[in-house]
Amino acid sequence: MIQSMPSQRMPKTKYKFNHETLSFDRIRLGLRQTFLRLFGYFVASVILAGIYGFIFMFIFDSPQEKALKREIAQLSLQYELMNREMENVEKVLVHLQETDDNLYRTIFETEPLPSSYRNGGIGGVNRYQELEGFSNSELVIETAKKLDRIRKKIYVQSESFDELIAYAKEKEEMLSSIPAIQPISNRDLKRTASGFGYRIHPIYKITKFHSGMDFTAPTGTDVFATGNGVIKEVKSARRELGNHIIVDHGFGFETVYAHLNGFKVRAGQKVKRGDVIGFVGSTGLSTAPHLHYEVHVNGKAVDPALYYFNDLTPDEYERMLEISSKSGQTFD
Repeated sequence: MIQSMPSQRMPKTKYKFNHETLSFDRIRLGLRQTFLRLFGYFVASVILAGIYGFIFMFIFDSPQEKALKREIAQLSLQYELMNREMENVEKVLVHLQETDDNLYRTIFETEPLPSSYRNGGIGGVNRYQELEGFSNSELVIETAKKLDRIRKKIYVQSESFDELIAYAKEKEEMLSSIPAIQPISNRDLKRTASGFGYRIHPIYKITKFHSGMDFTAPTGTDVFATGNGVIKEVKSARRELGNHIIVDHGFGFETVYAHLNGFKVRAGQKVKRGDVIGFVGSTGLSTAPHLHYEVHVNGKAVDPALYYFNDLTPDEYERMLEISSKSGQTFD
C-alpha cells in the first residue's frame, strides 16, 4: 500500500541546461546580481508607493487640507456677510445724500453737490490686479470695489457736511445780524408815530417820502441796536438827522438811529442785538423827542416794520402797522 507523503513547498530554484554535460545546472547568483535584483525590487516598491500616494492625495484630503478648506469656507462666508453689511452702509449713505441735497442745502439756500462728483470713479488702471488669480478672486475683488466706493462716498459726504457746518455758522451769524427787533422798548404801541412811505413834512408841510419809522419817547430813553454789527458812524449834527448812529450789520444790512440826545458807543465798536447804543432826543430837524429809525438793505431804504419779527406777536404787529400807517405827518 502506497501512502502519500505530505507535500512540502520547496523554495523556488532556477536551473540552466548545460549542453556539454547534457544536464541541468543550478543557477547561483553572485553578490552583484543579488544586489541589483534587490535594488530593482526596492525601486519598484518606491515607484508603486509613489503612485499609490499620488492617487491617495487626489482622492482623500489630509488633516491640514481639511482644516484649510474649512478656513476658506469660513472666510468666504465672512466675505458674503461683509458684502451685505456694505450694501446696508451704501443705502444709509444714499439716504444721507438725499437728505443733504433735498433738505439741508435747501435750508441754507445752496446748490446740491453734482452727482458726477458724488459718484466719481476710483483712480488707477487696475487697482485690483494683485487680487486676481485666486479661486475666490471674484468675491474678494467685488468686496474691495464696494469698500472703495463706500470710502469715496464717505469722503465726499464728510466734505459736504463740513461745508454745511460753515453755512450753518454763517447762517447763524446772519440771523443774529438781521435787524429783527424794535430800537426802543415800546410796550405801549400808541407811542409809535409815523411809518414808512409818503408823509406830510412837519416843517415844510409838503408831501415827502419818509424813509424810516418814528418812535415817540421821552428824552433819554434807551435806544437799542436791532442786530449784531459794527458801529460804522457816530456823528453829531445840528441839521437833518441831528446826532445819529449808523450800524453796519453785514450781509447788506445797515440801520440808522437819528435825532439822538447822546451816544453810548464809538465808531468801530462791535455791538450785539439789544445793546444800548444811544438815547432818544430831538436834535437836528425834529419837532419833538423821538427816534427816527431806518433799515437799509444793499444801500436801499426798506420798511423797518418788516423786520420786527423777534419782538412782536402777530396781533401787536398788526396794531403797530395800523398806528404807523394812520399818521399822516412825521416828526422830522
